[in-house]
Amino acid sequence: MHLLSALFISLALTSSPDGFRETYAELDSLPNIRNLVYDGAVTPNWTGAEEFVYETREADGLHYFLVNASDRTKTEITSAEYEEYLSKVPERERNRWWRDLPDSVTSPDGRYVAFLRDNNVWVKELSGEESSSVPSGAPVRGSERQLSFDGTEQNYYAELYWSPDSRKVASVQREYVKERQIPLRESAPEDQIQPKLRWLDYAKPGDLLPQAVPALFDVTSGEKVAIDTAPYANQYYLSFGQWSGDSRYFTFEYNQRGHQLYQLVAVDACNAEKSAGSCRNLAEEKTNTFVYYNDLYRYYMDCGDILWISERDDWRHLYRIDGETGEMTLLTPGAWNVREVYDVNEEKGYVLFAANGMNAIDEKGGKPAGEDPYNKHLLRLDLGSLEITDLTPEAANHIVTFNQDRTLFTDVYSKPDMAPVSLLRDVEGNTLMELQKADISALLATGWTMPEVFVAKGRDGKTDIWGTIFRPSNFNPKKKYPVVEYIYAGPHDSFVLKDFYAYTRFHKLMELGFIVVTIDGMGTDNRSKSFQDVCWRNLKDSGYPDRILWMQAAARKYKHMDISNVGVYGYSAGGQSTLAALLFYPEFYKVGVALCGCHDNRMDKIWWNEQWMGYPIGPWYSENSNVDNAHLLQGKLLLINGEIDDNVDPASTLQVVRALIKADKDFEQFYLPGYTHNLGDDYVTRKVFEFFYENIIDAK
Repeated sequence: MHLLSALFISLALTSSPDGFRETYAELDSLPNIRNLVYDGAVTPNWTGAEEFVYETREADGLHYFLVNASDRTKTEITSAEYEEYLSKVPERERNRWWRDLPDSVTSPDGRYVAFLRDNNVWVKELSGEESSSVPSGAPVRGSERQLSFDGTEQNYYAELYWSPDSRKVASVQREYVKERQIPLRESAPEDQIQPKLRWLDYAKPGDLLPQAVPALFDVTSGEKVAIDTAPYANQYYLSFGQWSGDSRYFTFEYNQRGHQLYQLVAVDACNAEKSAGSCRNLAEEKTNTFVYYNDLYRYYMDCGDILWISERDDWRHLYRIDGETGEMTLLTPGAWNVREVYDVNEEKGYVLFAANGMNAIDEKGGKPAGEDPYNKHLLRLDLGSLEITDLTPEAANHIVTFNQDRTLFTDVYSKPDMAPVSLLRDVEGNTLMELQKADISALLATGWTMPEVFVAKGRDGKTDIWGTIFRPSNFNPKKKYPVVEYIYAGPHDSFVLKDFYAYTRFHKLMELGFIVVTIDGMGTDNRSKSFQDVCWRNLKDSGYPDRILWMQAAARKYKHMDISNVGVYGYSAGGQSTLAALLFYPEFYKVGVALCGCHDNRMDKIWWNEQWMGYPIGPWYSENSNVDNAHLLQGKLLLINGEIDDNVDPASTLQVVRALIKADKDFEQFYLPGYTHNLGDDYVTRKVFEFFYENIIDAK
């Protein structure tokens, strides 16, 4: 390994030994093992309510099938017929929270159109006589009326929402704030000799954010209704929610800067009670750490109630909010998590949702692990009895795909150590037919080794930490294998694969003679909130105390695991964690490759970093910074990043480089011209694996 000097940054690593190049070249055929899984997982293309087509690989090539759920038949079709059926597949519906925001919106009764002009709200009568109710002094141009007069380029009205009774218009007045920009320099563009420079909008922690306020207009009187918005200052964001079905109120959502207070607020629009403009909380999420706003959910029921997701009891659950009183009722109690709501069928009175952990044994009791708590299941909640039915009872991870009316679904279930089975099921709890059952006999015949799901206790001695051990083909338990951890510890999710995969991105590393492990330590999502809260102002932790204990437990059980010189690598947040391992846990991690990492949370995008590190910026930002702690480096380090990374500011890695040079630390850097955040091509992958080979295997 060579020292990276201030005068020279190497764009090519030291030439590797011929042995590695020859060995690695022999692995080029390995990706073909993906084609040795026959009759694999079904990916349906629904052409109607009870009909879909899919393709599958069998030993003699691709085959195509048409499934009719009504008579439970599966018919083989030709590739041409398959393509014809695909042309009939409806376009995927947008996410239910996606909103188009046009500059003009017609009222539900068709009488008026509300529109934006010169940053203000206007209304135009489409039919009938000019309204005689226009207040004196209000500008009138034909049948057009101006409702707001305080809109400017700096504080403009941007959205329009009619009440169901067509008597009122709600809007949001937004502030313009010029966003920070970062430079991205492409040194060697494909289409010209000279470099290119572009500027990217990129707000960072601590930056000034635009503010917004809700607004309400009475179309009949032409008046703007006063709303007390003072309690909703210091926003991360404020967004419009929805009108109530009876037009008595509308809602907005307020996320206070720092993500410790989130409110669902109702604005009264009823003049009869002389309370128009008054605000009340329908739901409030408040915590000393963070409210993970991406996990929130809301559904406005026809009866006026609201379905809401909260972690207030330490688990992510579905609640029902009384639209009048704000009273919250827990619908899904237990030490498990609601992951996603697929459908609310008010007519039949049920909710379809995904959940994980329901079939796992309570971890706080210190009992042995049950089913993997990360496995997703499809559940049905009866809104009357509150009875919950598991529609996918097999102890595995379930991937479901619905038909258009959410009455039927395909269920593909598998585990890292269990090949997939594909079924057709309905939401009444019936299994209609088996579609496919994967055959991996040809895969196993190559010497491919099944991964192992492994569980060990975390830092508290009670909580189960789950991960997977990947061993090379033709594994010999009498040999010693060095260990490399592939890490991603971003708090926004969990990341260990729960499905069956014949080939992973680190497969060639295994075939070079390594055991690769993946682990979800504390600080990641989809367990209890307290489990995730470990990351709060503490991203350098990355779950390492749990990961180290997990590997030590595995090595005690399996003598073939050599953890004397452990390597670690990861991308993005995984790159940040990788360098943190060599800075803060050098007694265990000895070799690391950090790809496109965010090495100082003050340098990265605001939405991700203020979520976990908080606002305002405090000393914990520096305490967690790989830049400020670069002088602690021990072990062998390779930094890799792209010069036009539009996700993580490339300067983040370069600041680490400068700090390491100032601290007189040895390391290597691979700075890639023309590369973005995507560093997964064959050349980069080979260089990563070569680094581990040289510094772990060859080092012996």
